[in-house]
Amino acid sequence: MNVILLGPPGAGKGTQAKRLSERYGFAHLSSGDLLRAEAQADTDLGREINSLLEQGHFVPDDMIISIVLSRFAQGGDGYLLDGFPRTLQQAERFDAALASNGRRIDAVLSVVVPDEQIVERILGRRSCTNCGAVYHVQFSPPQQADVCDACGGALSDRSDDTRDVLVQRLNAFHEQTEPLVNYYKARGVLHKIDGARDIDDVFADFCRVIDQVAGVHS
Repeated sequence: MNVILLGPPGAGKGTQAKRLSERYGFAHLSSGDLLRAEAQADTDLGREINSLLEQGHFVPDDMIISIVLSRFAQGGDGYLLDGFPRTLQQAERFDAALASNGRRIDAVLSVVVPDEQIVERILGRRSCTNCGAVYHVQFSPPQQADVCDACGGALSDRSDDTRDVLVQRLNAFHEQTEPLVNYYKARGVLHKIDGARDIDDVFADFCRVIDQVAGVHS
């Protein structure tokens, strides 16, 4: 089973993806993690990606499609795609690539969160520079300020988590990614989830939809 998490930056996709992967055994493919890993590499591609991310721009379609497909092609029983596709062109090309291999997207979970809440969430986000654990200064702070509970590593905000960059990312999301809602709705795989609620309530809705799609009735 292949599932897409669709939603703006800061909608909680990464947090929910981890929980869903643990429950259903999905291989989690986060476009953000893939791109950041590439950006940290001392290569021409890495430096180009890093520059784009710091300016709040999306990576070109050919680049991200190639990166995601290279991971997707490694095989497995099911994937959970987080942050990809972002544009209609990416979705169409990705669907075509999957179809050529006898695969498809089974469900698209569209997480809906107001922009004002997104800004509040992201500007307070901190992540561990060592193990990658994520915290929030207001909603899920570490026991000791700026220190990871899990490994003791230092916490920092992401270089692209600034208000100006965030506004650009949200504008780009609304312009480029929201048309995917109609695309996947027409294909009969779209499911909207209210992401402005408690994490456990959102997770329960995710599980309900996935179980229904998989033919499991609770």
